Amino acid sequence: MKKLILSAVIVLGSLFMNAEAAISKKSDLNVVIFQDGFKEIKIDALPVEVKATIEKSYPGSKLVKAYVNSKKQYKVEINSTGDDDKRFVFTDSKGVMAEKY
Repeated sequence: MKKLILSAVIVLGSLFMNAEAAISKKSDLNVVIFQDGFKEIKIDALPVEVKATIEKSYPGSKLVKAYVNSKKQYKVEINSTGDDDKRFVFTDSKGVMAEKY
């Protein structure tokens, strides 16, 4: 009887050891940071031409964030319809729009 209980304990113990080893997984997370040279600025610091171009091209949109790079090119995050619809608009200091800088 002692041998039966001892063998049952050994078998159950080995099952739990294998189950625990299978549960522990190492997760690999790759983080990619895209550096495009733009620094965040206040929306009030945007030139009037840039604001006018965005208001004309995207009527009713809300300016969320603004960024500028060393060449005075602007990346503006706007919200057109709702909280989920955010997009970026690229312009130069004169308000001429581009696809991307």
